[in-house]
Amino acid sequence: MKHKLKAVVWQEDNLYVAQCLEVDVASQGQSEKEALKNLSEALELHFEEPRATCVPKPVTIEVNISAA
Repeated sequence: MKHKLKAVVWQEDNLYVAQCLEVDVASQGQSEKEALKNLSEALELHFEEPRATCVPKPVTIEVNISAA
């Protein structure tokens, strides 16, 4: 399913940075076009369903919490 998202693009030194305004995702490229293409790919990855590559193992940690 396609969604339309807004992005801004600006130049920093020799690279262009593209940042999505609705989601905290950004990317860069050698040109404005490449930066937007890379941002599109990054957003597709951002919205992919997570897939575990191994079974997570629960661990126990200790935390010092001071009462206020």
